[in-house]
Amino acid sequence: QVQLVESGGGLVQAGGSLRLSCAASGRTFSRSGVGWFRQAPGKERESVAAISWSGGKSYYADSVKGRFTISRDSVKNTVYLEMNSLRPEDTAVYYCAATKPFSISDLSAVYYDYWGQGTQVTVSS
Repeated sequence: QVQLVESGGGLVQAGGSLRLSCAASGRTFSRSGVGWFRQAPGKERESVAAISWSGGKSYYADSVKGRFTISRDSVKNTVYLEMNSLRPEDTAVYYCAATKPFSISDLSAVYYDYWGQGTQVTVSS
């Protein structure tokens, strides 16, 4: 079992930056892929970025490529989402999610079994 807690959200002006953190508990997290997803009011949830359990592979939605970076710190059991050049359309609740050990971990939500409660990101114009 894996528990996830997101943090780092907030209000930022367009063009600004935020770093989200996804802190995990559970002995299997180091072998779990992790994804970031977001959901804006009235819209469907969409994938943002994902990283493999080893950290060797990462994936990004086209809308965030070149602006967002996903990384993980296995010692701290934490995955980060560095968000730069933020735009008003990035406003959403951001969720991190983890797979079961050694599972596929790309941008498809079907692979993720554990979800955090989310953190709000608001980008003002």
